[in-house]
Amino acid sequence: MTGSTDCRRCPRSRRRDLVETAVAYGLILLVVWTPRPWQRILWLVAAAAIIFFTCISLDTLQSMGLRRANFLRSLWVAGVALAVSGLAIALAAHLHTLRLRGGPLWIVRHYWAYALWAAVQQFLLQCFFLARLRRVLPSAGAAVLAAAGIFALAHLPNPILTSITFVWGLVACVHFLRYRNLYPLILAHAIFGITVSLAIPGPVVHNMRVGLGYLTYTSTQHSSYSAQPQ
Repeated sequence: MTGSTDCRRCPRSRRRDLVETAVAYGLILLVVWTPRPWQRILWLVAAAAIIFFTCISLDTLQSMGLRRANFLRSLWVAGVALAVSGLAIALAAHLHTLRLRGGPLWIVRHYWAYALWAAVQQFLLQCFFLARLRRVLPSAGAAVLAAAGIFALAHLPNPILTSITFVWGLVACVHFLRYRNLYPLILAHAIFGITVSLAIPGPVVHNMRVGLGYLTYTSTQHSSYSAQPQ
């Protein structure tokens, strides 16, 4: 434990964390703001870089929150997400903006890919960026604020998603530092994202697109029953 703490305070380790954070985030922004077909190439480059940095970091599955410990204790965040989702869906139904066309099986068929994307985003937020910012910045509060900030900025210029992701980023990071379990956060993220897709009209949220995709969105691109991974 002492050796880990000393390494965290080592200038070389801090510099490495800064470089990995900057490179990974820069590549993500390039993906978000680059048109196709270059976007797909940059996506592969970004994924390879993040996987490489994760592998050489030697972080354990336990430290990344991929564990059973504290799962039930931390599952309340998914319960809160379900409650908020229920209220949002009820309001959308009242306003006639709800696009729900079936039950649980319908949701699974149309949103399983988004659920996987939610898992990827939570891994990036907690296991990659928050972990490095926690080692670089002087306090947990500063790391939480910075991680939530860069998470939200990656969703610009979509005002709805930028606002939601900043709040969720703060909650998710605090939750993770308290319980160190990623799975409930993945569930909550998937619930929130699917709810936004179902409750808010596509033209309003630009089909959950961000970056260049948000700016080039047209109503003819709108897909009624899917959230677009961005």
